[in-house]
Amino acid sequence: MSRIAYVNGRFVPKSQATVHIEDRGYQLADAVYEVWALFDGKLADPEGHFARLERSLSELRIDMPMSRKALTTVLRETVRRNRIREGLVYLQVSRGVARRDHAFPTVPTPPAVVVTVSRVDRAATEARAAAGVAVVTTPENRWGRCDIKTVGLLPNALAKQKAREAGAVEAWFVDDLGLVTEGASSNAWILDGDGVLRTRDTQANILRGVTRLSLLDVAREAGLKVDERPFTPDEAVQAREAFITGAGTLVLPVTRIDGKPVGDGKVGPVASRLRQLYIERAKATAI
Repeated sequence: MSRIAYVNGRFVPKSQATVHIEDRGYQLADAVYEVWALFDGKLADPEGHFARLERSLSELRIDMPMSRKALTTVLRETVRRNRIREGLVYLQVSRGVARRDHAFPTVPTPPAVVVTVSRVDRAATEARAAAGVAVVTTPENRWGRCDIKTVGLLPNALAKQKAREAGAVEAWFVDDLGLVTEGASSNAWILDGDGVLRTRDTQANILRGVTRLSLLDVAREAGLKVDERPFTPDEAVQAREAFITGAGTLVLPVTRIDGKPVGDGKVGPVASRLRQLYIERAKATAI
């Protein structure tokens, strides 16, 4: 079956989906995006993703392309047409099409909207979570507004390639103070030696992860002590457990960092439990 994409008001086969060569997202990375996890055909963490989308657009002074209700309808219809129950929904909104110029268009242009859906093999992702994954560290070299979810992801792509070549699934950026900021496409966490769950605070230059935000609530409800406080790679290696979070990874245990085992090198019970609790919450609140 041909996959279907939504492009600027039309549902088209993905093989025929195109954007204008002067779309500012294509030429200038003048665009934002969001990714929803899809459980049983429903969008996970809807409020968090819509709120972050609206904030990102506002920070770049791009108009919301349609009402939240209308956009929800578009997302759901794209999912329905692709007949995918478990997967990821990708939304991209650019400033639109205009003659190439770094400054904003002088004549208002309608935002350009693209939606695609991809399938996820939940059995495979559960197997990966049960085994744990490796991460590598890399110097922080991104711009100073990582809180905006823009499509300008070249440093992230290079970091991901570094991870792949090292046999890892993720790269953690490390700032000039030697502290982990976040992953190339995820937030970073540890369970330290005192049993405290730690992740970088959003006052730092990190993305305000929606899965991260939901997991903070899940962890507190589970009775865990949570501290939004940074940590070094060495602290992560010496921690009891480590993991990453994101719409694509959910809660994914990390067992090796730069080739060194985290704790005893095995997937820990806390990360595994948090993954289960997060998925239960995500399914219960999906729309």
